Amino acid sequence: MEISLLSSAARIPKVFTDVIYLTNNGHMPWEIRKLFRQKSLSFAILPFGALVQLRDQSHLIGTVIIDAADLDPAVDHEVARTIDSLEMENIGVIVLTHRVETPIKSFSLTPTKTSFSMVGPVGSVSVEDLWVRISVNLAYRKKSSGIVCKPLVPASMMDKTGANKLAEQLQMTAALVENLTEQMRLAGLVQRDFLPAQLPHSERVRWAAAFQPAEWVSGDIFDIAQLDAQHLGFYIVDAVGHGMPAALLTIFVKQALATRETTSPYRILTPAEVMRHLNARMCGERLSGYQFATCCYCLLNTETMTLTHARAGHPYPILLRPGRDPVRLEVRGSLLGVFEQAEYLEETVALEKGDKVILYSDGAEPLIGRFDDQKGFVFTAEFLDLSALPVVEMVDRFTELTKAAKSNPSGVDDITVVGLQVL
Repeated sequence: MEISLLSSAARIPKVFTDVIYLTNNGHMPWEIRKLFRQKSLSFAILPFGALVQLRDQSHLIGTVIIDAADLDPAVDHEVARTIDSLEMENIGVIVLTHRVETPIKSFSLTPTKTSFSMVGPVGSVSVEDLWVRISVNLAYRKKSSGIVCKPLVPASMMDKTGANKLAEQLQMTAALVENLTEQMRLAGLVQRDFLPAQLPHSERVRWAAAFQPAEWVSGDIFDIAQLDAQHLGFYIVDAVGHGMPAALLTIFVKQALATRETTSPYRILTPAEVMRHLNARMCGERLSGYQFATCCYCLLNTETMTLTHARAGHPYPILLRPGRDPVRLEVRGSLLGVFEQAEYLEETVALEKGDKVILYSDGAEPLIGRFDDQKGFVFTAEFLDLSALPVVEMVDRFTELTKAAKSNPSGVDDITVVGLQVL
């Protein structure tokens, strides 16, 4: 059953819907529509503009398919945040990139006339393979939401031995949970070993950083590295998703992110080159599931005090200049690991005495500001109150605010902040 179609005023479903299909084309491929009807799936076709409304109706969503063939790079960050929030609600997301045109037989993981390229462990999937992904997402979603909850054996058929078996199962489950908790704790310690052991303070630049995982492990990672006598490279990476899969992706990204060419002649890569190379590595690996990430990478020349930056679907860095309003350093760039031929731009800004530059992951964004249709990006009063403080004190105080804001567990996200100040 098709619940709603794309229109100028998209109607968000009021009842549980198996599949939400996001596209700006106004339609879905006929093969997928036919599949939904054959499997008696309820579905809705909505534009990307409905993403914000979907967050408030997540309990009514089974799974989401994103038609990324018409994805505007300008909305990459919003799409990443939406995927992140959907995954926090145990909603699986499938990203289709383009139709594959090579004709072969169906029921295959290789291209076919009715296949689609998908972000996942294989280069393409047939409609039948797509159905497997959808059914797995729906089964997991309905189970975690309690939608399908039917006992396999009637209570009248349970004998006294059932109580003993239940006690044994509960004991085994408790031991398993304890073991998994310890494993996750140790994994979190290993992940922290990949963070900088100390910050590269100097007579000209002071640094500050905060790293707050939502769980034992984090989907964020950052680094600040001295590349040569006058260049420092620093970045934040935010893997879309949570838990162990996102944490493992951050480790891969840290190892795959190349900042210089060591072959002759030796040279420092520009931020745009860093983004292009990293995106190529992620696309080439064809990582399992919907594994992609956002990133902001900056290159600081400590002699000229110029900062060059590039981003991939990540929140814009913020420039804080004494006596002036905060400014977002805007530059376009697509998510990492989605489009193999994605282009990344870079911009350069000359820093002055007293300037501060702040990088942050999207978990910190609610306390920094929000986008208003009339005014554009509006900084929060709390952030503006801290903006005049020295960078170390500013990040410390901001960390206190983020901890206080975590009273609602469902809204908890990984938070990472990296800041520098010109002395």
